[in-house]
Amino acid sequence: MAPKAGKRKTSRNPDLIRGIGKFSRSKMYHKRGLWAIKAKNGGVFPKHDPKPAAPLPSEKPPKFYPADDVKKPLVNKRKPKPTKLRARITPGTVLIILAGRFKGKRVVFLKQLPSGLLLITGPFNINGVPLRRVNQSYVIATSTKINISGVNVEKFDDKYFAKAVEKKTKKGEGEFFEAENEEKKTLPQEKKDDQKTVDAALVKSIEGVPDLKTYLAARFSLKSGMKPHELVF
Repeated sequence: MAPKAGKRKTSRNPDLIRGIGKFSRSKMYHKRGLWAIKAKNGGVFPKHDPKPAAPLPSEKPPKFYPADDVKKPLVNKRKPKPTKLRARITPGTVLIILAGRFKGKRVVFLKQLPSGLLLITGPFNINGVPLRRVNQSYVIATSTKINISGVNVEKFDDKYFAKAVEKKTKKGEGEFFEAENEEKKTLPQEKKDDQKTVDAALVKSIEGVPDLKTYLAARFSLKSGMKPHELVF
């Protein structure tokens, strides 16, 4: 059933022609019941206290405004929700990376970080994938699992992977060409040691399973005739 339409509001004193009403002022005085309101209040219409005026601004607005738009930071009122981890991804699960520098590599999932990203490693000694973060949208979870009970990953968080911010300074022509000849920045020795510690404990578990080391070292790819939706990972 269609919803009932609301009553249309009509004027008590409709216009005969534009600007001239059907009833006179005295007729509308009685029609609106103003005489009863006046009689109820001792022959005087009731008076209401005026609303308090808005406080005047303490500072006058400037007479001139900047020609360029002034950027204001946006306020995010949304409360962040923790990213839900897929049921198939558990610590020790072997994942296949679908995008990025290590596309097609098989890696081991260690834990989920507070940001929602996944902490993974190759290990580096087997397939060249170091400790890094990856979004779970860009991985495929396989049915292969590795025992990582001997791997300590408590110290790894999002701050561990944060890059140091360097202040940019203007360089002269000579300094510009000197910067090009400088050697690339090397990884801190502390992070190299952390990679070796994680890999050492992880390789022990991998070597205990036959053909698992070869499986992790091989790159995943699709060949002609292979249908992704029919594959069992």
